[in-house]
Amino acid sequence: MKQLEVQIMGQNYLLGCQDGGESRLLEAAQQVDQAMCKIRDAGKVRARDRIAVLAALNMAFDLGEAAAPAAANAIPPQGPSLAALPSTTPEPASAQLQALLARLDAALGDDGRLI
Repeated sequence: MKQLEVQIMGQNYLLGCQDGGESRLLEAAQQVDQAMCKIRDAGKVRARDRIAVLAALNMAFDLGEAAAPAAANAIPPQGPSLAALPSTTPEPASAQLQALLARLDAALGDDGRLI
């Protein structure tokens, strides 16, 4: 296993990765750094942990959006239609995301400190 040093939002991290995975890890670290710096530079959030959570949520949401077209083109499952099943998520995804962000804000509090 190889170790790489990366910098995310001005802080250095020593990360382990499998041989041959160096470029993927460096690219991932760069994407995380860009996402976190974008949130920090917007000026609404100052705490590093909150910035990290919001960046992770944004990146996960983007991955879900990218996967949605692929799932729409997939072969439909055999058996009852998914539309016929009762919905366990009555809210649209954007409303659920907003509710989750509100819960995270409440849980993390408004300490205004950088960690």
